[in-house]
Amino acid sequence: MQTGHVSTPFGRRPMTLALVKGQLSVAESKTDKCVDKWKVFRDISEARERLALQDRALAVLDALLTFYPDNELDRERGPIVFPSNAQLSLRAHGIAGTTLRRHLAALVDAGLIQRRDSPNGKRYAHRDRDGEIEQAYGFDLTPLVVRAAELAQLAQDVVAERIRFRRIKEALTICRRDVRKLITAAFEEGASGNWEAVEDAYVGILDRLPRYPSRQQVEATLDEMELLREEVLNQLEIQIKAENTDGNAIQNGCHIQNSKPESIYELEPSSRNEQGEKLEAVAETRAEGQVRGQRTTQHIKAFPLGMVLRACPQISDYGPGGRVGHWRELMSAAVVVRSMLGVSPSAYEEACDVMGPENAAAAMACILERSNMISSAGGYLRDLTKRSERGEFSLGPMLMALLKANGAGGKLAG
Repeated sequence: MQTGHVSTPFGRRPMTLALVKGQLSVAESKTDKCVDKWKVFRDISEARERLALQDRALAVLDALLTFYPDNELDRERGPIVFPSNAQLSLRAHGIAGTTLRRHLAALVDAGLIQRRDSPNGKRYAHRDRDGEIEQAYGFDLTPLVVRAAELAQLAQDVVAERIRFRRIKEALTICRRDVRKLITAAFEEGASGNWEAVEDAYVGILDRLPRYPSRQQVEATLDEMELLREEVLNQLEIQIKAENTDGNAIQNGCHIQNSKPESIYELEPSSRNEQGEKLEAVAETRAEGQVRGQRTTQHIKAFPLGMVLRACPQISDYGPGGRVGHWRELMSAAVVVRSMLGVSPSAYEEACDVMGPENAAAAMACILERSNMISSAGGYLRDLTKRSERGEFSLGPMLMALLKANGAGGKLAG
């Protein structure tokens, strides 16, 4: 029986430190269980690309396994096979000798088999009087026993990755269809807006997708396409709400509706100065409502939180515990940033009234990213609020610009 020592190759084949490491790792392993050789082979076939193996290498491994008489590889019995190249080539469907040697070397380099070369390089076995093998020279299959669990996990990862890739491609197909049909509907029904620019953005996103993309590249394209879809929907939603408002202005009278899910004051600090500012903000809001008589609030649907965090990564540092995991934590972080940048509570409250709490928090995250280029964060936020109230501003282009500036698409694709 083999004792697990380090074996050097015969002839001109060099010995490398990687081979030494692999042999020592197998020798030191305490695994003594038996494994189904064909199950291990299926796992290797599934993870072929991860192991840098070609189809011919799998054919050679399949042929090697057929020379082991049992279905289960037993380390205690010394799973060494010793076919000649002629026999091995025959069982590997007539593979040429040079090709056979190249793929045997690939299997050794991948750590799936080990060479146990005889003094003259031939493959054979010494048997006792009862016909039992005492010493064998050939290819040791012990690494398949030792790495069985690792190979099974690798195969599961490959399958999960394949499923994830397929679902991402399906999501991109649906998103592309949505954007295409929404743009077509806007053109055909004469919706107001610069739909030519939206069309150009749609074509540009698809042009950047390679013919044979990786999963990361498809994910990056999906993020951009989802952002464009949200922008298109926001523009259409603004127009629809404006038409409904114009048609129902008389029936609505002076009814004022507060559609905020929760007061932004719940997220504000509780110092006396801040409380004074909050009272002033309440008085200012009430006075403004009395003067204007009515304000129709158009809350635009928020963009995906993950997209906002990729475009504005700095905001996470100001969340509870230095992270942002959901919208309430983003709104809490936005209040901290508001105070840090000198934005008054009334300016932020007005932004929440007009944009909605989620979009107002996202706007603060965008302002934080560009704070080195903005002289007055409060004035900038008030300007965005007024433009949003008139239907002239959407977060979509700002988020897309920050995604490109921060290299979020590149990180996803790399």
